Amino acid sequence: MVTHVPAEAPGDERGALLAFVEAQRGAIRRSVLGLTEEQAARRPGASELSLSGLLKHVAEMELNWLRLAQQRPNEKQRTQETWADSFRLVGEETVPRMLEFWAKAAAETEAFVLHEVESMDDTFPLPPAPWFPEDGRCSMRWMLLHLVEELARHAGHADIVRESLDGRNALDLVAEEAGYPGRS
Repeated sequence: MVTHVPAEAPGDERGALLAFVEAQRGAIRRSVLGLTEEQAARRPGASELSLSGLLKHVAEMELNWLRLAQQRPNEKQRTQETWADSFRLVGEETVPRMLEFWAKAAAETEAFVLHEVESMDDTFPLPPAPWFPEDGRCSMRWMLLHLVEELARHAGHADIVRESLDGRNALDLVAEEAGYPGRS
């Protein structure tokens, strides 16, 4: 139930960065706490964002960055034609299945960073895109910082969507997850 990362974050730089990543993952996971599939799929505003769609997007996004860093193909890689499907559940996809998929990707990310990355300064190639660095490479450190940035951005979206659905905010959900009386 991480809501913030203490100053004495675990271990070295890797542990600290992974702790910040996990704090943001937790915020997004909590956003679907206690919702039905229908509630999680609702889009309460003018935006196309739903909680289940955000959940799927961040899970696939994390796996995509992991595969880039590992320099392995990604079977979940989206094309321009399938981009919209990265923000909505399709077919047999459900919130529990997305949470399970993301848990596996998160565990793989953590194992990779902790046990396979020699140096946080190691770099890997990026696909050509106007939003990536000119040299087309990034470090493992940059990737983890980017995961924090991307997850935090979408955790904020999830907070707004959830509060729009039922009035419950992030602190209410933290209290519910922890079994804290009187807040939920």
